Amino acid sequence: MTTHDGPDEQLPFDVFARNCPSRETLAHVTGRWGSLTLGALREDTLRFNELRRRVEGVSEKMLAQTLQALERDGLVHREAQQTNPPRVDYRLTPLGRETAGRLLGLIELLEERMPEVLAARERYDAGR
Repeated sequence: MTTHDGPDEQLPFDVFARNCPSRETLAHVTGRWGSLTLGALREDTLRFNELRRRVEGVSEKMLAQTLQALERDGLVHREAQQTNPPRVDYRLTPLGRETAGRLLGLIELLEERMPEVLAARERYDAGR
C-alpha cells in the first residue's frame, strides 16, 4: 500500500482492514495446509512427494496450490533442476523461516496443552 506522496512512503498494513493484502497472506500461513507445509519445510528442504508424505492427508492438488501461494508470498523457494527425471525442491526463504518459527511456537503450545483442550471439549459437549 503506498500513499500519493511517493512510492517509498508506506501506509501501515492492517490485517483487520477488508482490502489489506496482509489478510490474504495471513490466510495462506494460518490455513490448515499452509501452516503444516511451513512446519514441514522448517525441518528440511523437501521434494514435492516427500512433502506430501510428511503432511498427511493433503491432496496433490491442494499441496500444489498451497506451495504456489506460499511461493508467491515469498515464504517458499521452488528450485527446479534440469535432471532426468526433473527434480523440484522446496525450501523456506528467510521470511518463511521466521514465519515458520513463530508458527511452530504456537503449534508446540497447543500440543503441550492438549489435555486442557480435550477437557474443555468434554465439558462443553456435556453441557450441550
